[in-house]
Amino acid sequence: MNAVHFLEMEVGHTNWTHVTNAWLVMALLVLFAILATRRMAIYPNRFQNVMEVIISGFYSLLLDTMGEHGKKFFPLIATLGLYILMSNLIGLIPGFESPTSNLNTTVSMALCVFFMTHIVGVKLHGLKYFKQFLGPVWWLTPLMMPIEIISHLSRPISLSVRLFGNIMGEDIVLAVVLLLVPLLVPMPVLVLMIFTSVIQTLVFMLLAMMYIAGAMEEGH
Repeated sequence: MNAVHFLEMEVGHTNWTHVTNAWLVMALLVLFAILATRRMAIYPNRFQNVMEVIISGFYSLLLDTMGEHGKKFFPLIATLGLYILMSNLIGLIPGFESPTSNLNTTVSMALCVFFMTHIVGVKLHGLKYFKQFLGPVWWLTPLMMPIEIISHLSRPISLSVRLFGNIMGEDIVLAVVLLLVPLLVPMPVLVLMIFTSVIQTLVFMLLAMMYIAGAMEEGH
C-alpha cells in the first residue's frame, strides 16, 4: 500500500471512535470553560490559574507573531490551539484515540485557516490581493502564477498531513510500547509524547498565524 492510497483511505473512511472522541474533546473544553469562569476571582483557584496560564500563553504568542493588529483573530487561533492540544493529549489515555490522528479532522482545520487567509486578504486589499499570484512584472506571470497557486494550495496539505502524521505515529508507538513492556517502563516515552503534542499544537498555531499575517501585509 503506497502513501497516496493510504491517505485516500483515511479521507474516505469514517472512524466513529474518532468522531466520538472529537465530541468528547468539545464537551470537555466547554466544561473547562464553565468551571474556569463560574467563580472568577482576583486570587484564582488552581483550575482558573491553569486556564489563565494557557490562554495568556496563547495570547502572548499571537502578539509576538502577528502584532497588535492580530488581536481580532485571537478567538480563532485560541480555539484551534485548545482543541488541538486537548485532542493530542486525550489519545495518550488508554482506550481513547486522538481526533487529530484522523486526516478528516486535520484537513477540516487546515481548510478553515486556508479560507480565512484569503478572505482576510481580499477584505483588506480588495482585488489587488490577487496580484501576488501574477509576479512582479507581467512577462513573469506564466511562470509565477503556477508557482504561487501550488504554494498556496500546499499550505493546507502541509498543515493537515504534518499534524495527522505526528499524532497518529504517537498513538501507534504508545499502543505498541504498552503491549510490549510493563506500565511503568513507558513513562519516559509518555513524557516525550506529551512534549511532542504541545509542540505540534504550537506549530499549527504559528503557521496559521503566519499565513493570516502574510495576507494582511501591504505587499499584497
